[in-house]
Amino acid sequence: MGSHASSRASRASAAAPKRRVANHTGRILDALRRIVRHLRLVARESEVQAGIAPAQLFVLSRLADRPAESVRDLANRTLTDPSSVSVVLSKLEAKKLVVRKLDAKDKRRTQIGLTAKGRAALGRAPELPQVRLVTAIAALPASHRRVVADALVEVVEALGAERVEPQLFFEDAPAAKRKPAAKRKPAAKRKPVAKRKGSKRRGR
Repeated sequence: MGSHASSRASRASAAAPKRRVANHTGRILDALRRIVRHLRLVARESEVQAGIAPAQLFVLSRLADRPAESVRDLANRTLTDPSSVSVVLSKLEAKKLVVRKLDAKDKRRTQIGLTAKGRAALGRAPELPQVRLVTAIAALPASHRRVVADALVEVVEALGAERVEPQLFFEDAPAAKRKPAAKRKPAAKRKPVAKRKGSKRRGR
């Protein structure tokens, strides 16, 4: 009987690390699912309200305080690479939401800033999930950020995704459809009343 009890205990102790590994893996996957789903839902709401894609709104938000000195400066603010932010920037320029203009202090340099239309669009949008995500990550202790960064890089390499371009969130997602405003039905035209022809009385 003692041998059976010891064998059960040994099997239980051997299974414990596997359960812990599975538990940690599940927690990581659940956290990633929650983050991605939250970003997607809030980003969709932002796009419906502002009528602009989430990635474009994020770039606009990085220009809200002051113009960018260059595409590289804007890439640093969005924590991405110049090629990715340049694609989004071209779309914003086409919509006349941002403008490149000469630096007032140095005419040899060009600044990237918001137009009145771009600032108005940004004002219609709620707080962007990308901004909250950056703030939340920045609030972690440096040691935690380093551990998370190293671990995620290892996952990326294990997936073979290290060559995938790290675009801004939802840049390649289909645009959300804005709810069309209710159209008023035109007032029904009144039909002209037909005039009755009066009978002429003949004199007797």
